[in-house]
This record gives sequence, C-alpha cells and structure tokens, in this order.
Amino acid sequence: MPLIEEVATHRFERIGSHSHIRGLGLDENGKAKFVADGMVGQTKAREAAGIAVKLIKKGKLAGKGILLVGPTGSGKTAIAMGIAKELGEDVPFVQISGSEIYSAEIKKTEFLKQALRRAIGVRISEERRVYEGKVERIQINKTKHPFNPYVEVPESVTITLRTKDDEKTIRAGREIAYQLLEMGIEEGDVVQLDAETGRVSKLGTTKGEEGLFFKKVVEMPSGPVLKIKEFTYTVSLYDLDLVNSRAGGIFSVFFGGGLEITDEIREKVDETVKQWVEEGKAVLVPGVLFIDECHMLDIEAFSFLARAMENELSPILILATNRGITKIRGTDLEAPHGIPIDMLDRLLIINTEPYKREEIKEIVKIRAIEEGIEISEDAIEYIAELGEKTSLRYAVQLLAPASVLTGGEKVERGHIEKAKGYFSDIKRSTEYVRKLEGMLQ
Repeated sequence: MPLIEEVATHRFERIGSHSHIRGLGLDENGKAKFVADGMVGQTKAREAAGIAVKLIKKGKLAGKGILLVGPTGSGKTAIAMGIAKELGEDVPFVQISGSEIYSAEIKKTEFLKQALRRAIGVRISEERRVYEGKVERIQINKTKHPFNPYVEVPESVTITLRTKDDEKTIRAGREIAYQLLEMGIEEGDVVQLDAETGRVSKLGTTKGEEGLFFKKVVEMPSGPVLKIKEFTYTVSLYDLDLVNSRAGGIFSVFFGGGLEITDEIREKVDETVKQWVEEGKAVLVPGVLFIDECHMLDIEAFSFLARAMENELSPILILATNRGITKIRGTDLEAPHGIPIDMLDRLLIINTEPYKREEIKEIVKIRAIEEGIEISEDAIEYIAELGEKTSLRYAVQLLAPASVLTGGEKVERGHIEKAKGYFSDIKRSTEYVRKLEGMLQ
C-alpha cells in the first residue's frame, strides 16, 4: 500500500522529449493551428490525425491502424501522443520500439500481448477517501538510481493541496511521485489522490490558457481536502492480468506457479471486465499502442498484430517508420516500409515532413519553457539555423548543455556555439572518423 502521510504546515521539473504535448492543436473545424497544444507545424499530418480521431470515436477504425511515415525527427511520436490526448486525458498510451520484441527472456508474441493489454484501460468508479484540491506547492525529492548512480529518480513527493475552505500538506512515496511526473502535474492543477491505493487523477487547472499550453479549466474545490468521494481511475487489462496471476499466494513467489500470465487468466479477466461493463461498474477505454521503428518487426509479429487488430478488445495501433522500400524481416521479400502488403492494406498512412526554420524556432521556444531555460532571441535564431542544417533533435539537445555553461543565467548565442564545439552533429562526427581512417591507410 503506497505511503501517504500528512505533514505540518517548488516547483519541480518534468523534462521529457514529448512532455509538452497536450493534443493535436486543431480548431473546432479540424484545421491545424501553427502552434497549439505543444504542437508546431506538420499541419497536413495533424489534420489527417484529427480525421483519424473522429473515425476512432465513431468506431469506424475497428480492424485498422495508422502508419506514420517520415524522416527522423519529424514529429511522428508527437502526433501519436497527440492522438491519445485527443481521445481523453486518461487514455493509455504505450510506446515501444520494434526491436524490443526480441528478447531471450520472453517470447515475441507474449511481449506483444502484454503491450496490447497495457494499452487497453478499464475506467472504474467507486467511493473512496481521497485528497482533493488545487496544487499550491509541489516538491519532488530525488535520489540516485539504485542501478545507475548517474541518473536521478523520484524518491518521494511533498505536495500542498488547497480548497476554498481547507489546506493540507502531504508526503507521498515513489509510486505517487512517478504518477505526478508522468501526468505533468504542476502548481495550479486540481488533482485527486486516492488515500488507500495512491492513484492520482488530474481534474484540470484553475489557471486559464497560459502561453503555449491549454488545459481544461475547473473551479477550485470546496470543503475539506480529505473527503469521501466517488473516485474514478483507469487500470489496464495488463494490471488486472498481473493481479490475477499472483492469486497463488505468497508461496507461489518461492516455489513457482501463479506468476505466469496464461491465456486462461486473460480470458478470465476479459469475462470479468465484460461483466463489469454490462453491470455499469466500469467503462472500457481503448488506448494507443505506438510501435516506433516498425520496420524492425518480423513477419511473425506482423501476422500476430494483424490478427490482434480484429479482436473485440484491442487498442488503436499506430506504427511509425522512416524507411522506404526495404526487406520484411524474416523473409527475402522487399515491401514498402518493410511491412507486408496485407498489413499495409489495413493502415491509414500519414506522411510527416522535415521541419522548416520557423517551425524549429517555435519548437525551441516550447522546449526552453518546458525545461525552465531562459534563452535570448539571437540564441533561438542560431539554434533554428543549426536545426535546419543538421537535425531538429541535435539542435534541441544543445539547450541543456548550453544552460549548464551559463551557470543558471540566460542562454546566449555564444553559449550555444560553445556547446556545439563540445558536442558534434552526425555530419561532423562522420567527417572526423573519415579523416582518422585516412591517416591509418
């Protein structure tokens, strides 16, 4: 049981490659705004994704999927996350790489089954003791990773919640700290924390539209912070599978058995969930399974996914690749994007384009805000120029080392140039190695 305790009466950083994505950034007519919901440019691809969202909501994408095709760093993952956000705040989004299915510890089909079931949520409502209020202050306490001392991970969180009539400061453990980070909770947001299970729900924000990001605006709650209330949370089918697989008790941990997720356990979970849905106790929430580098999947994996897409309980499948004509792994056949033709026929293909200079500038501004870095216009112009010549990812990656070089001051062009001198882009690195090879001949 997660530890939550009240304490007597900061803001944290949430830095991730796509932590700023809030949706697809479309207006009421489905047209893409140049900058909205953390998205920049890619108007055609985003509008196409918006049409796909409408098809999903109407149930007309059953048995089909989406394929995002474009060069590296063209926003394929961002669009996939945007689709998930448009479907709902608590819609599961599971991201894997095509190469992850190859493991000596688990079969390919078992890995894919688990990924698919992680991407299917069950929304459950019940009365519980919850802490509810506006986040006044939040502090994530970090510690060194137990297996990698160079990486910091959340250890606990201290959070102050306020309502119109009450205020409490609580301290919670690592599980809740991770949830708060993943959900991007910040000061001004209204949240619910289940006092028994530690599950977190984000209800919205008390702030209006601020800068580049837009969230659902809600009023500050009234009454006590700790109250009995209907608490709605979403668990995945995989979570339910895991709980049922451990039904063998404590002895199963020491003597084996009861820990393997079998097809019988999955069938039992599916029957139970269907019964809950029929009785009105729960609602199914099909999420998004995003498979990047899908050209790394083999013929067996594609065959499994094609069959899985036709099941009653299946998430929205979104694939992404940057390859053209290439071999289907496991065969000698070549096909567009390395995907079998019968699988391609099931996919709506959306193309993404390389970012232009003005778009790169806006992306840099967004990342600077997200990472809490103050940067000058001249530095933004220079990074955009670098991004156009090299790659978007390289240009954005220079932000963090440049901020270190400033010692906490404003990032100027000179700091970016200095960071560029320390860290090479692919083209300069390749030329450097070629010169060394020439010296050895």
